[in-house]
Amino acid sequence: MARCSPGAAYGRAIALVGPMAVGKSVIGQQLAQQLGVSFVDTDSVIVEHHGTIADIFAGRGEHAFREIEARTVARAVEAANIDGAVVSLGGGAVLDSGTQQLLGGCTVIYLECDAETVAERIARNTGRPLLAGDAMARWDALFAARRPVYERLADITVDVRSGTVAEIALHVEERLREYAALKEEVQK
Repeated sequence: MARCSPGAAYGRAIALVGPMAVGKSVIGQQLAQQLGVSFVDTDSVIVEHHGTIADIFAGRGEHAFREIEARTVARAVEAANIDGAVVSLGGGAVLDSGTQQLLGGCTVIYLECDAETVAERIARNTGRPLLAGDAMARWDALFAARRPVYERLADITVDVRSGTVAEIALHVEERLREYAALKEEVQK
């Protein structure tokens, strides 16, 4: 199967959205490798430039974090639309109206799952400030609130409840090709 850049095949950046711990980072890295493009994890960029997300929440609050996140996502998406890249967004990044507008210029892939899929990952990772206390109850509440936004923004929805990272990334790539072909057909 021939590989081509998102710019050539899809006409725009590829953005991965979905709830915390769904696998956006690992699937995004694999997908970017398959497509031969760069990968940007916006949470990692934030940590690199501003410190841990938990420290930002503790020291400056969620509002300050969301402002940093919106600026980081905007820079990543704008660069990805020029150079071609896969961009992974934090679970709550889609709540920002400016981010939602920017995503209109991307191919948005919603990685869909359920609480059972992410429970083990959440139990292992205590560095998520929005999951303090009863982590699974908080995850359920956040997911219930954000799910309609993910669904509305998505060009493609991929169920990640089963399969290895490599298998899921291949499925995402297949869905991207189908989506690009459909868009091309509509434009004719």
